[in-house]
This record gives sequence, structure tokens and C-alpha cells, in this order.
Amino acid sequence: MQSYYAIVPAAGTGSRCGGETPKQYQLLAGRPLIYHSLAALCRCERIARVWVVLSPEDIWWRQGDWTSLGYKLETVFCGGETRAASVANGLRAAATAAADDDWVLVHDAARPCLSQAMLTALLDELADDAVGGILAVPVADTLKRADDQQRVAATESRAGLWQAQTPQMFRYGLLARALAEHAGGTDEASAIEAAGFRPQLVHADASNLKVTYAADLRLAEWILQSRQQENE
Repeated sequence: MQSYYAIVPAAGTGSRCGGETPKQYQLLAGRPLIYHSLAALCRCERIARVWVVLSPEDIWWRQGDWTSLGYKLETVFCGGETRAASVANGLRAAATAAADDDWVLVHDAARPCLSQAMLTALLDELADDAVGGILAVPVADTLKRADDQQRVAATESRAGLWQAQTPQMFRYGLLARALAEHAGGTDEASAIEAAGFRPQLVHADASNLKVTYAADLRLAEWILQSRQQENE
């Protein structure tokens, strides 16, 4: 039986969001932003363990109460200078539990609105896939390429373009090898692609947004509150 594990790299500071604390610790609906991202993974019955990868200099994590996330959560202070380095270090921490054929889901600390429906769709659609894949949404907006004066240089076709999200889900052994050989990408799928594989795109929706700017926190809070009201 294959097992499912999750890694959440959270060693960055998210400077574009502003504030005196790193983005992942800014409050969202009364909890740190990262709490909601971790809770979505810990709540999933099929995920056996969740590793959150923090900076060795992180002083904010110990100030929080994370006990309500339960027994699945493990904390490792081995974050690297890049996302790829943090994920690779998280994979090494997971080596005590994960086998090469087990699935690993890598999720952004700043995606707090991951729904159980989207998570289940990812697990179900990739269960028998030879490579793995990612949550994503087709690009809907018109795309403009800018010149060096920030004027429109061209309108780009959006045909076939998707916006990558997380979680991104791949076999433990394949992902570890791909990151070791191709660490220059901005996400895990980039490393898998560079290794010669083609990840599957699993349709998500825009509610699984990544908090980048302060205004995104307000939108994320509205999504979480609306979802809670629907479940009451």
C-alpha cells in the first residue's frame, strides 16, 4: 500500500506582503496564515504525516500554539536559501518514513484556502499516474508582455496556459532525484519537467489563492469565512 506524506516549505519571509513578521505568521481569521495551510493537510485522512520546514533562525513558530493540528505534524528547522533547498531538506527529514514509491505533496505555506474537495481530486486523479501532477487553473485573463518602459510590447496567446498551484504531488524517490539534479526551478513540477517527465494538470479553482500581498489576506479571510458559513 502506498502512503501519502506532505511537506510545507516555510523558511521564507514573504517581504512583498509587508508587516513586521514573516508572511506565514501574519494573522488570518484569528490564526497565523500558515495554520490554515497546515490544517487542510492534517485534516485529510489519507495523509499520514506533514512536515513543516522552517528556517533555523525562526523565532515565531515557538510563540504559537499548534497542538490543535494533531499528531501528524512534525517540525524541522532545516529550511534552505531557496524553496528547492527547503523541500530537499524536508525530503531528507521524511526519509525515516517515506519509501521511494510513496506520494509526497508539497504545499505552499501561503495557500490557506485549500479545500478538501480540491485535495481529494488531486489524490484521486493521480493515484495511478506514472508521474504525478499539480493543482492548476487555466489562464483566463488576457496576457500582455511588457517592454523595458512598462508599455505593452505584445499580447500573448493564453491557449493551453495554466496557472500552477499547490499541492504538487510526486513519488518520493522521483522528486528527491529531480530536485538533486535540477534545483533551479520555481516549483517542484519544474524539476520534474527538467528531468524529462510531464506532470498531470488537475483542475482546481481560483479560491486556492496564494497570499502574496496584504490585500490577499482580506480575500483569503472572506473565502474561509464563506466556506465556514456554508458548512454551518
